[in-house]
Amino acid sequence: MDWLVSLAKFLVNEVLSQPAYLIGLITAAGLIALRKPAGQVVAGAVKSTLGFLLIGAGAGLVVKSLGPLGEMIQGATGAHGVIPTNEAIVGIAQAQYGARVAWLMILGFGISLLLARFTPLRYVFLTGHHMLFMATLLTMVLATAGLPPAAVVTIGGVLLGIVLVSMPAFAHPWTRRVTGNDSVAIGHFGTAGYVVAGAAGQLVGRRSRSTEDMKLPEGLRFLRDSMVATALSMVLIYVLMAVGYLVKAGREAAFKAFAAEGGTAAGGVGDYVMQAVMQGLQFGIAVAVILFGVRTILGELVPAFQGIAHKVVPGAVPSLDAPIVFPYAQNAVLLGFVFSFLGGLVGLGLLSAVLGPAFGLSLVLPGLVPHFFTGGAAGVFGNATGGRRGAAVGAFLNGLLITFLPALLLKVLGAFGEENTTFGDADFGWFGSLTGNAAKAGGAGGVVLLLLIGAVVLGGAVVVQKRVVARGWDPGARRDAFFPKGGPPPGDSGDADAATRTYGRIAPPPGAPTPPPPPTREP
Repeated sequence: MDWLVSLAKFLVNEVLSQPAYLIGLITAAGLIALRKPAGQVVAGAVKSTLGFLLIGAGAGLVVKSLGPLGEMIQGATGAHGVIPTNEAIVGIAQAQYGARVAWLMILGFGISLLLARFTPLRYVFLTGHHMLFMATLLTMVLATAGLPPAAVVTIGGVLLGIVLVSMPAFAHPWTRRVTGNDSVAIGHFGTAGYVVAGAAGQLVGRRSRSTEDMKLPEGLRFLRDSMVATALSMVLIYVLMAVGYLVKAGREAAFKAFAAEGGTAAGGVGDYVMQAVMQGLQFGIAVAVILFGVRTILGELVPAFQGIAHKVVPGAVPSLDAPIVFPYAQNAVLLGFVFSFLGGLVGLGLLSAVLGPAFGLSLVLPGLVPHFFTGGAAGVFGNATGGRRGAAVGAFLNGLLITFLPALLLKVLGAFGEENTTFGDADFGWFGSLTGNAAKAGGAGGVVLLLLIGAVVLGGAVVVQKRVVARGWDPGARRDAFFPKGGPPPGDSGDADAATRTYGRIAPPPGAPTPPPPPTREP
């Protein structure tokens, strides 16, 4: 049995948990199914793999540039508590439950493919690291509740398979509003935040213009370049927080902030300020790399996936990582990041003053990385249905969710709740809390509750797919009445191109393919 465990660990840790490899294999399989020449199969697989590696490289640059800023914010505000970091808590849990996580993930992915083949939920979840995170979470909460290993793997695998096909379905009306078609779905466990952001945009932003149509004086037109705007905004934030940290903590502590993430401590005030400027510019580069990676993979994966749709899972839709929506509204990404982080700060204040003392909840500090990726995506979803106001309000609500939900999740993690870190995205919080509390019932009752939760989630997703997604419901239809195609006259917008711009929908990014009409699905 040792060799089976080793094989399972290899498949999970070296292949399935690596999105680049998984996407490359899926792309190759799709092109083979389409009977493309060997050279085109190899080229497509390599390009899609490189696209995901570009996204990962950009994400790494984001994490590196945000490391010192996080320390500065904590030092300047004096906040202390738990910092949600998916990778950290998964690493801690793998040391104890590695084999169970491996088997659970393999079983869950297999069940998700069966569900995609034989139910209306034709979503194939391809964000490998999030599969690993959810598999680890389910292993932790079920094992902590006392379930035997076989039950952990079996029940956890069923639950994982269900959420892999269900969460993309719940978000898809809003995802389709962003992308304009059914070519891709969102495969990221921040779904609750994205749905809330899209719904909030519907409520508050019917007459609010898109973040991509900001009115700028002629002298500031350069800010319409998203890379320039992102870099300059982050430079401003970085310098302000650096100065605040320097004033409060003093030179010795402040200069060491840049030693985080492998950097070099500042040698003086001038060096300190200029390092802050450089980190802000590096952040702009990181976002540009992510966007290029997304465009690369869209150009290869979507056409290849049509082969899988025809041969393996009819009507299959690839569910991809959150940055897949970033190119559709690049200004909304930055706005969403800022307002999500503000929501995290407000949530931290509420936990400290009210919810913590009343319910014994831990303080959850706003981690910049989850707020950038989930907040940025929430900003895109909010903008799609509610313009600038929707992006701001939706991202703010996302910030509250990823502050409160991790605090609730800590209650069911047992000894892992004392590790000063936890899972950071919204779906981990609500789904982990539900399954963890159900498992605590113990025995047959606990198993029945867990399966009931899975059945409710799956049933709800099927209803949404058949009655909402398949019928073409558009969550931004009312907004289109105020911003029809063509928009207002050029004189009203300050933009000579306004007469030809579509305000109701966000245009696809350059390089995004136009897929053929989706196959007719049975009701």
